Amino acid sequence: MLIVMKPDATPAQLETVCAHVRELGLIPHRIRGETWTINVFGVGRSAPTERLAALPGVSACEKNGEPPTLVRRQQRPQGTTLMVRDEPIGGGRFTLIAGPCAVESREQVMRTAECVSREGVRFFRGGAYKPRTSPYAFQGLGDEGLRLLDEVKSRFDLRIVTEVKDVETLPAVVQVADVLQLGARNMHNYSLVEAVGKVGKPVLLKRGISATLNEWLLAAEYLLAGGNAQVVLCERGIRTFETMTRNTLDLAGAVLTKQLTHLPVIVDPSHGAGLASVVPPLVLASLAAGLDGAMVEVHPAPDQALSDGPQAVDFPAFADLAAKLRNMRRSTELP
Repeated sequence: MLIVMKPDATPAQLETVCAHVRELGLIPHRIRGETWTINVFGVGRSAPTERLAALPGVSACEKNGEPPTLVRRQQRPQGTTLMVRDEPIGGGRFTLIAGPCAVESREQVMRTAECVSREGVRFFRGGAYKPRTSPYAFQGLGDEGLRLLDEVKSRFDLRIVTEVKDVETLPAVVQVADVLQLGARNMHNYSLVEAVGKVGKPVLLKRGISATLNEWLLAAEYLLAGGNAQVVLCERGIRTFETMTRNTLDLAGAVLTKQLTHLPVIVDPSHGAGLASVVPPLVLASLAAGLDGAMVEVHPAPDQALSDGPQAVDFPAFADLAAKLRNMRRSTELP
């Protein structure tokens, strides 16, 4: 059972509720979010829901198996806005995150950073450690890739978004990244999710390729339950029967998730479609749908990319997309 405390519940009220739970022979586990939540554990015993719900400071008591609690829109109806070195994600602003799938060389990454920065982008994506389906595919430059991302960070004042592959390389990534990305393959890797959540930096959590919306939200719940409310959810395409695109970008699911949670929700149409020509329309659609941003892969020469070249847009296509986004934003602004 989950006991949800009121936003203005006092520490004394919280302790009183925990004491009542212990008197029942059950174990209270406190979870600090926007409000306190108490997860009640016990074997062979049932908790008197009505009695506990009547205690001072208690908002509601819910049975186990209910949808995630801390990520719910009701916890923060106004929504959550993350500030990443003075740049917001959420709060009614559409954020574009752009850069190559993988850091391949200094020339490639600097040229790309210059391109996206020129278009007003403040968040730069790039993989130093690349989990790949094939063991023979390019796995990233590792520490050298992080060094190049750190140079991009200082030279162009861009906020770095890069993937965390495992617990072993987490400390090195933390030294450079402004936002820690948990990829689709690691959404269900709960030991890594918990470790990343404890770092205290913003986390971009991608939806697993076969994950339901509830499973995705529960993965985010791990982060919030660990004390980190700086979470961005990223829909990056799910596996369906369709074979003409790499995955199926679930815009309907992203919009519904935006209604269910107070966390910012963005999309990754590059992985969602796998086709560069489809990426710009999907970005514009996500803006029209009221989502909080998009992550786009950009490369100076996509046909020569070492990772996911077919889904990367080139510099002219990215400049055209950025211009369309600016025009679309202006056309939707209130007078």
